[in-house]
Amino acid sequence: MSWVVLVISGVLETVWAAALSASKGFSRLNPSLLFLVALALSMGGLAFAMRSIPIGTAYVVWVGIGAVGAAVYGMAALGDPVTAARITCLVLIVAGVVGLKVIS
Repeated sequence: MSWVVLVISGVLETVWAAALSASKGFSRLNPSLLFLVALALSMGGLAFAMRSIPIGTAYVVWVGIGAVGAAVYGMAALGDPVTAARITCLVLIVAGVVGLKVIS
């Protein structure tokens, strides 16, 4: 159960990062509210997962999912450049996250 919560929390990290960008410095209400809700749920889920998953593993998995999600969102929705080097680096992050799950 902790791993499921951790993965969902990582996805919510992507949501709050995208909402933070869309809030334009907290000048737009709806993205700002989405940021706050997603942030609280993401942090709460991370805290829950850390009850049974070591802090180093939990934090790296959470950040990795959020970072990859934010990068993919940027490329898919915001026109960030899609390059072979960028994709390779994202694949390496995913491999590291999967590796931590396997050895935990």
